[in-house]
Amino acid sequence: MKGKKHKKIIKKSMYRTLLQIVKRKGHTELYDDRKVYGSCYFACRNAHLSEKEAEEICNKVAAAVTKWVKRHKIVSSNEIFRILIQELKKHNEDAAFLYETHRDIS
Repeated sequence: MKGKKHKKIIKKSMYRTLLQIVKRKGHTELYDDRKVYGSCYFACRNAHLSEKEAEEICNKVAAAVTKWVKRHKIVSSNEIFRILIQELKKHNEDAAFLYETHRDIS
């Protein structure tokens, strides 16, 4: 992303504006709060939280990340990763650690 000027990358649907996320390899895809929730849930369950605890935490984390994403012009998957960790740490340090250290490095 060095040296390039970026515009807000959006697509309009009939019901809402959809934000595109710049992925690590440079391609884009639509932001999906279900992916944020799923990643959070997986980390919480691996931290041995109950389904109910994981659901409660992940609903809060996904909402906070989505709110953050909507306030920014350009969003990369790395930024979402960092914000998700930050939000998850507010609720469970172990789950945040597991999420942070088990990221796909490909």
